Amino acid sequence: MCDYSLHAVASRPAKVGETLISTTFRGTATRGFASESEPTVAVCMLPGTELAFAEDVRYDSRWLWTRTIRERVAKFNSIEKHIPDRHHDAVEFADGRHVLVTQLCEGQRVTVLQLPVTKQPAERGPGMTNDTPTPQTTPIRRISIT
Repeated sequence: MCDYSLHAVASRPAKVGETLISTTFRGTATRGFASESEPTVAVCMLPGTELAFAEDVRYDSRWLWTRTIRERVAKFNSIEKHIPDRHHDAVEFADGRHVLVTQLCEGQRVTVLQLPVTKQPAERGPGMTNDTPTPQTTPIRRISIT
């Protein structure tokens, strides 16, 4: 997903293994992720995308202060979706803390480790056949050794 304020910016989905950089997009006050080779294209992620930061995560807290979270692995998430016209994209850390993506300091490198599963295998209903053959079992016979 990309935050509501990035809808006027070109975007594409994230790819496993790519390294992105946190940036502010031209014409917006919103930060997000982009490829260094395409700095004007927002890279959008699905909730559950696993990320590895190159260094401890730095973010803006309020107006003047920058804070650091001594974590490098996070999961992309969306928070407070029920509140309209607000930033929802966030990274979630193992301890449950969230940082809005728009608060991340610019220039941080992050690698996409894993994308979330988007489709669940279909459950078989009555009358559906299985394409893979069921292995045949042989009954166990008792033998006696004398």
